[in-house]
Amino acid sequence: MSESVKAKKKSPAAENTADGKLQQAKSEAALPALGFKGMLRWSWTQLTSMRTALFLLLLLAVGAVPGSLFPQRPANPVVVTDWIRNNPTTGPFLDALQMFDVYSSAWFSAIYILLFISLIGCVTPRAIAHYKAMKSQPPHTPRRLSRLPEYGTLALPADAGIPASKAVTDAAGLLKKRGYRVEVRDVDGDLPSLGAERGFLKEVGNLVFHTSLIGVLVSVAIGGLFGYSGQRILVEGDTFVNTLVGYDQFTPGTNFQSSSLQPYSMQLDKFEATFDRGESPGKAGQPIDYTAEVTTKETPDAPGKKETLKVNDPVSLGGTSLYLTGNGYAPMVTIRDGEGNVSFEGPVIAKVQGDNYYSSVVIKVPDAKPEQLGFVGFFLPTAFVTETGTSFSASPELFNPQLSLNSFYGDLGLDKGVPQNVFELDVKDLKPLNARDLAAGGITLTPGATVDLPEGKGSITFDGVKKYIGVDIHHNPGQLYALIFGFLAVAGLVMSLYINRRRVWVRTGTHSDGRTMVEYGLLARGEDHRLAGEAAALREIFAREWNIPETPATPDTATTTAGSSSTSKDQ
Repeated sequence: MSESVKAKKKSPAAENTADGKLQQAKSEAALPALGFKGMLRWSWTQLTSMRTALFLLLLLAVGAVPGSLFPQRPANPVVVTDWIRNNPTTGPFLDALQMFDVYSSAWFSAIYILLFISLIGCVTPRAIAHYKAMKSQPPHTPRRLSRLPEYGTLALPADAGIPASKAVTDAAGLLKKRGYRVEVRDVDGDLPSLGAERGFLKEVGNLVFHTSLIGVLVSVAIGGLFGYSGQRILVEGDTFVNTLVGYDQFTPGTNFQSSSLQPYSMQLDKFEATFDRGESPGKAGQPIDYTAEVTTKETPDAPGKKETLKVNDPVSLGGTSLYLTGNGYAPMVTIRDGEGNVSFEGPVIAKVQGDNYYSSVVIKVPDAKPEQLGFVGFFLPTAFVTETGTSFSASPELFNPQLSLNSFYGDLGLDKGVPQNVFELDVKDLKPLNARDLAAGGITLTPGATVDLPEGKGSITFDGVKKYIGVDIHHNPGQLYALIFGFLAVAGLVMSLYINRRRVWVRTGTHSDGRTMVEYGLLARGEDHRLAGEAAALREIFAREWNIPETPATPDTATTTAGSSSTSKDQ
């Protein structure tokens, strides 16, 4: 049966009761419509609440997870293209959801902007309210101080010559020395009193913490918009110039402009790697130190400057930081094609793959005639051969360098416009020339040696070995500001946790027997486990100021021999 039918069956007496009238009033009440402005005000209130800010912060962290699960287009577009091609069902769907461009996607940017607005809307009114509280006077003295959590009384003898007005003035001076903001009231009245307050830095720390979070967000946004990063491999003697074509890999920010690149340069003069040669048991061959001697120029016309690049000790140029992140060997080779022309000459980056700098080598020679040439194999800094004929590197240092290769000829596929990995050689469309399982055998070279390729396809010469380093280049204009705001956030958090906001009231008066009676009470804004200690400290300095000897109170009485008493209540 519905409520309306039930209501009709109620007796007239029931309708006249208080509950009946209340229910009738509720049923007849009509809530006012919010309207457009009211809805906007309600939405702004919800957005700027601390609960919403925390939720958006959590949502931002969750939204960043796909950036770790799926390859990102700005970092490696080739991998993203392959991923979509290999997953024809889910790939286009995830691409439509911008899962391969997470950090520049519309939904991630929306979360970021909403969090930014929420923090600003939360901090601004709190800062205004706190500023007004700092300018206002302490609250009026409560009528019954004994109801406060910490309460105590002192009695000054009549012959002490300290009237009530002087006692409250003395108390005000003592509280000011302890950092309280004090207001004395009715100093010439019968019951002079004062209100004191301190601990405003607690809320200041809270505001600094939240404001610093906004600063961190802004700094990160600036870095993501205008920063960039890249990698470059430098062989001894090579020079890196800070232009787009100078990078092996480049990741720009969302609003990056190539005109913002500073035209500095860095040349690798020499690289030294120091290894343990058995001085430490069980650590032979372990790296001890890496040192790269470089020559830098801030501008093309600037004089060269000798600097040292080491691990975790970057070189700063043009607002960027250059880090030493890797190193290896680069065999120098000269390759002649079937027509006798030099089709390749220079260093080849050997990619470190195993212990003691065992490195893979790939050489692509698209300019060879009449057909293109390709080589794949490995480089050993200190080559040793086992009894079974297996070669390995016995040391990371150059004691017996050896280059072992297989050769191929045919179409390398470089003319199709499809990007390839320089450290990989696709041999499915190539014909082998040299290999261990062929009659010609594999190619084994030592420095200075030359081997002719079968079928008159040319020759390869091992000219020597140079060293190379891997350099990471980072430019983040918001990095310094993020660090500053991060320190401010920590400082603000410490302030908000360890500073307590307290209020103290003191009231004095004259007893009929001539004694000056003093009562005081303390109240904390929030939890303060040290409030009792503060009350004891105030009692001690008051007693010292008025020469009142302290005597422990007994359970039967709260009055000491000097006429002072103290009680503590929990509210």
